[in-house]
Amino acid sequence: MTTAISPGAEAEAPPHDEAQQEGRGIYAWIATVDHKKIGILYLLTSLVFFAIGGCEALVMRLQLARPNATLVSPDTFNQLFTMHGTTMIFLVVMPTLSGFANYFVPLMIGARDMAFPRLNALSYWLFPCGGFLLHFSLVAGGAPNAGWFGYAPLTEMGFSSTQGTDYWALAILVLGVGSVATSINMIATIATLRVPGLTMKRLPLFVWMMLITSVLILLALPVLNAALVMLLIDRQLQAHFFLPSSGGNALVWQHFFWTFGHPEVYIMALPAFGMISEIIPVFSKKPIFGYEFVAASGVAIGILSFGVWAHHMFASGLGHTVDLVFAGGSMLIAVPTGVKIFSWIATMWGGSIRLEVPMLWAIGFIFLFTVGGVTGVVLANAGVDRVLQETYYVIAHFHYVMGVAAVFAIFAGWYYWFPKMSGYMYNETIGKLHFWVMFIGVNILFFPQHFLGLQGMMRRSVDYPDAFAGWNVVSSVGAYISGFGVLIFIYGVIDAFVRKQQAADNPWGVGATTLEWTLPSPPPFHQFEVLPRVQ
Repeated sequence: MTTAISPGAEAEAPPHDEAQQEGRGIYAWIATVDHKKIGILYLLTSLVFFAIGGCEALVMRLQLARPNATLVSPDTFNQLFTMHGTTMIFLVVMPTLSGFANYFVPLMIGARDMAFPRLNALSYWLFPCGGFLLHFSLVAGGAPNAGWFGYAPLTEMGFSSTQGTDYWALAILVLGVGSVATSINMIATIATLRVPGLTMKRLPLFVWMMLITSVLILLALPVLNAALVMLLIDRQLQAHFFLPSSGGNALVWQHFFWTFGHPEVYIMALPAFGMISEIIPVFSKKPIFGYEFVAASGVAIGILSFGVWAHHMFASGLGHTVDLVFAGGSMLIAVPTGVKIFSWIATMWGGSIRLEVPMLWAIGFIFLFTVGGVTGVVLANAGVDRVLQETYYVIAHFHYVMGVAAVFAIFAGWYYWFPKMSGYMYNETIGKLHFWVMFIGVNILFFPQHFLGLQGMMRRSVDYPDAFAGWNVVSSVGAYISGFGVLIFIYGVIDAFVRKQQAADNPWGVGATTLEWTLPSPPPFHQFEVLPRVQ
């Protein structure tokens, strides 16, 4: 929300740990409890895992570039898509959004740090530890090969005897504990450390979305963590919670997983919504249209997201009544999501739009998420879903919503806040080239997969009949165009640090009115010597 700010001396800043004075050595980064450094650590670590997950995807698309290819074996292919899905969700998108939240939520609310700085540091260090556990499986008998969703009985010891599944469960458990700790910290920070005058009705929308996301994590992650503990007990102590041949029930795992899994869609999407809601008004030179409705729609999405998990299970045969209830809920959740889309369009309508790099990425996000949302409404029909559930149509929908849309929002936030974090301006031409290459690449990559799904190509297939060859070639070309776009991004970041063009405190002008833009670029360690008052 657009607010007026005054850096007066109405309130003195609270004391801060002097041992955390700004330092430049490695130890200063390892031992830091400064939320800004922790945010940067999240972003840098996520970038490493993004490169790993991207390479896994490129290998899969190379295998699928033509029929009867033998680049990788079927088991290796299973390991690749399991590692790719787990990496991109748990080690890239979620931590990257946590990085932006760690860096900017305290700045946006005028706080000196997170409510619990040391818990914040612990939450970060659990992230690379979880990533290490997952990838250590590669040298400990084989990577997990049961899919990122870990369906039973594929994860049971009799079906997956490698230790990779154990490392997969332990890694996600560690990451889940870190995410829950971060959500507790975020809720406490937003609830208790806002500056005078910053009421809930004046919170920036990014802060609103992070608050809702933190509540979702606090409610959804423990369900997955409990299921993972049960899975480890199954595998190590032969409890057989999920093994039908021994009296268990494989559907119980699906209920557990998707009770987490569908809120997870919005755990990834809501922070992206918040970033877009900050960027669109700045580059339209208009306040956000319907601030209260955008914030309320986020709350509605959070509530409804817990009532639609079984639309992932239509093919499981839950019964017509259950299908009807969850189909209705799945269509209903499109309403608050549409409110946000229309709010962004209404904000741009009649505005003085500046098509600078952050705005391009924001518009790209709106397009991609809308495509994914429309195909999601199609899959909300239980009858249609039974036909399309195991086809490439679901892969296309899933990536448009949770994959490329989230990545586009992340790049929008990166270019928007990069001058504030680094103190340098990026090259506008390189940024625009990065956008267009990625936008073209991801649409060539994923849009043809709708057609493959409608033709009947099954997902998670290492090979396919010749009839599907045409669109698979197109899709693989799109993957490598997208990969080239990532290289352009890396080049642009290096170029910004080589040129060292100094960024102004507020390079975006009068439209950017949240508190972080009142600080120098980059913000000093003691960011607020006196607390500002929001008017």
